[in-house]
Amino acid sequence: VPANEFLNLEGKKLSTSRGWAVWLHEYLEDFSPDLLRYALGTTLPESKDSDFSWKDFQARVNNELAAVLGNFVFRALSFTQKFANGEVPELVDPQQIDLDALKSIETQREKVTQAFETFKFKEAISEMMNLARVGNKYFTETEPWKTRSSDPQACANSLHVSLQICAALSVLMEPVLPDSMKKLRNQLSYSGKVSWGSISDSMLEVGNSIDPGEVLFTKVEDEEIEAQIARLEERAAANDQTSKFTPLKENIGFEDFMKLDIRAGEILEAEKIEKSDKLLKLKVDIGSYVQFH
Repeated sequence: VPANEFLNLEGKKLSTSRGWAVWLHEYLEDFSPDLLRYALGTTLPESKDSDFSWKDFQARVNNELAAVLGNFVFRALSFTQKFANGEVPELVDPQQIDLDALKSIETQREKVTQAFETFKFKEAISEMMNLARVGNKYFTETEPWKTRSSDPQACANSLHVSLQICAALSVLMEPVLPDSMKKLRNQLSYSGKVSWGSISDSMLEVGNSIDPGEVLFTKVEDEEIEAQIARLEERAAANDQTSKFTPLKENIGFEDFMKLDIRAGEILEAEKIEKSDKLLKLKVDIGSYVQFH
């Protein structure tokens, strides 16, 4: 049975009663659910306690979702729109670099599958993102912005392979980024099955219309993160109960404690005292005799 450890928040234990928590309905006013799924998925306390921080959330979004995945998709789709009539070009006489990039689709699918089957979700998400890294590296190395003039077929091959990787990512990352990946499939005009078995190096047909649309992810600014941290701290301060209690007296020594005569008693009667609003006359049975207080 898989079990996780504890997830802390900004270095402290989560506590809804003390206001040290992030409420989803408030989060969704500012960010998409996909961003939180990804940030939490990469921070899961699988083998030891881990910590969710807003700064780390920002880094995950900016340095991974936007800079790696989003950047690769935008490069591939926008370049296709500009220099391939907005359609998936044909793959002709691919070079080894093209074949290796296509092979990475199957390789990464197997790695993600293995990680999921062994409940290693952080590893699964990491291997998903690694396919986007492969795509980015491939796009940079094949330099379609240069070959579009010197070798148009090499440029077409670069775009074809990059788009097939995008299509594979749109299903591979569906469990973590369902909204964003649906948007990507629409941009790719992909109408095939959205299933694990559909992930391959030939998901897109030649001639498929490509529409880059808007970027998948935008960077989270410092001001947005500072506002989230401030809201967290303000709520915690408002829920701080310590100031509402009278400070306890200092502990006494054991010798002084032994001087006390502490007995359990049963209140038999309680009646008001004339001309008093706060005092009661109590009849208490303490076992050996009855006392009046």
